[in-house]
Amino acid sequence: MNESSTLRRGLASALAAYVMWGLLPLYFRALHAVPPLELVGWRVLFTVPVCFVIISFRKQWPDVRAALTSGHVLGLLVLSALLIGSNWLIFVIAINSGHVLATSLGYYINPLINVVLGTVFLGERLTRVQWMAVALAGAGIALLLGGALDTLAVALSLAFTFAFYGFVRKKAPVGAVPGLTIETVLLVAPALVIVWLGAVSPAGSALAMGGHETPLLIASGVATAIPLLLFAVAARSLPLSTLGFVQFLSPTLSFILGLTVFGEALDATRLACFALIWAAIALYSWDMVKRARQA
Repeated sequence: MNESSTLRRGLASALAAYVMWGLLPLYFRALHAVPPLELVGWRVLFTVPVCFVIISFRKQWPDVRAALTSGHVLGLLVLSALLIGSNWLIFVIAINSGHVLATSLGYYINPLINVVLGTVFLGERLTRVQWMAVALAGAGIALLLGGALDTLAVALSLAFTFAFYGFVRKKAPVGAVPGLTIETVLLVAPALVIVWLGAVSPAGSALAMGGHETPLLIASGVATAIPLLLFAVAARSLPLSTLGFVQFLSPTLSFILGLTVFGEALDATRLACFALIWAAIALYSWDMVKRARQA
């Protein structure tokens, strides 16, 4: 596949993944009766068979075995599994605690963290205008120290776990589907412990709740695997800075949902923070377009 085709495939995958992620608050809000830790456990367990089906269809089991026999690759995937598992848990807790806007802010910040990671670790160079954009985002984050620490904690934890997840996955020489399969398999043991503890608790297993919770829990494997697989494809096909630019779609959808569907309040401090982040995104995007036209 030539470079142009690779970039087109990566861009299409990124767009699809971020639309799905932007709408995820609706999905997990419908599962608010399920304890967050148990919900993540079921997500892992129901994602594994989805990955196995895809791996079998694409005949990629040799790639899985190759990754498992490489200590370097396996070590990177252990780290990426821990990062994505942590990100899932933080996201679910935030949604069910009424912090949809905080998750939106976290994923607005994430692309700019990707830019910094690409600069520091991958040798990608930023222009003066792009550094100004990063500084604006930093000023927006600093505002939250003055009276919105709960929003700051959620936003930064989501942003950093997902930024480093993307960075580690880009460094791991393994395909998108085999990599995700190994990551979820690595999380199976703790997931089994979590769902077992839920089953023996006085409330019983969330899977036995009935109603809409049971089918939604079962479908969480598909809802988790598909966008994450698309993201993994995009992460390996696009420059890290470009991937961060496309990600603006997801937090925008979540921001709209937070204000409309979930009815969250946007006080002056948070509004000022968002305004600075949006200004940073606009400045960075303008510089990218300008450089693309010059090229």
